[in-house]
Amino acid sequence: MNWFLYRLVPPRPDFAVTMDERERAAMTEHGEYWRGLLEAGRTIFFGPVADPAGAWGLGIVNGESLDDARALGEGDPAVVAGVARFEMFPMISAVTR
Repeated sequence: MNWFLYRLVPPRPDFAVTMDERERAAMTEHGEYWRGLLEAGRTIFFGPVADPAGAWGLGIVNGESLDDARALGEGDPAVVAGVARFEMFPMISAVTR
């Protein structure tokens, strides 16, 4: 199994505090989607990062390939709705419990 870092990139630095109703709805679906991936064993954790330059989302996912992992990002409701974009990076190595 390969590990990947998923980064959800919001449309603006203050997004976490300035979301409109459409964005908030997409982010609610985003959270539900990632909870499902957690339950399915596709991610070991996910959540927002308090970056001083602007919050962004982090997930550590597993997949058979980069394309397999990217498919998770492409299915994220926040990405599908055009509320955010994502980046996916292969982990060179991962040390876990």
